[in-house]
Amino acid sequence: MRVLVAEDHAELADSVARVLNREGMAVDVALDGRAALDRTALTDYDVVVLDRDLPVVHGDDVCRALAAGPHRRTRVLMLTASGTIADRVEGPSLGADDYLPKPFAYAELVARIRALGRRAQPALPPILEHGDLRLDPAQRVATRAGLRLALSPKELAVLEYLLAAGGRVVSAEELLERVWDEAINRLRAKLGPPPVIETVPQSGSRI
Repeated sequence: MRVLVAEDHAELADSVARVLNREGMAVDVALDGRAALDRTALTDYDVVVLDRDLPVVHGDDVCRALAAGPHRRTRVLMLTASGTIADRVEGPSLGADDYLPKPFAYAELVARIRALGRRAQPALPPILEHGDLRLDPAQRVATRAGLRLALSPKELAVLEYLLAAGGRVVSAEELLERVWDEAINRLRAKLGPPPVIETVPQSGSRI
């Protein structure tokens, strides 16, 4: 999953990005509304975590632009320092898909982003399978031949993306953009024999 964190408080933005990276997500950061719009013009994000009170271009205007723009698959989680009922009502009218007041718990933020990410993607089976390999995306658990695999969040993300591709060859560039491909060699080793991930020369990888 690829996520944009649009937050003008650099320390908070970096902290959120680190947490999401540890959860296996590919994350970019924008510190103002103009930078957020520039990023979304170039990259098709699954979820944008959008602070409402952004400088340069206000978060409300960013949200409206995303709702009206070409990347309508992108889901928006709006953050605000105010937790009033008016904010909760107004957020969806701007085009936001979810709303989270500050301060928030990182566990809740991650859960909300994962839920929105699933809505951004085509519907998938609750359990992804290939032979004796099974992955439960909701529980973040993978098994092979009934044995649980000790996979990192990044490795789980790569495995989920490859399984969801349904046998389609996924290029290194696509893996880099959506989940990063740095974990793929470790993932191959942890999956064990016989090999599950096939390298297609000059094309990419597939399950």
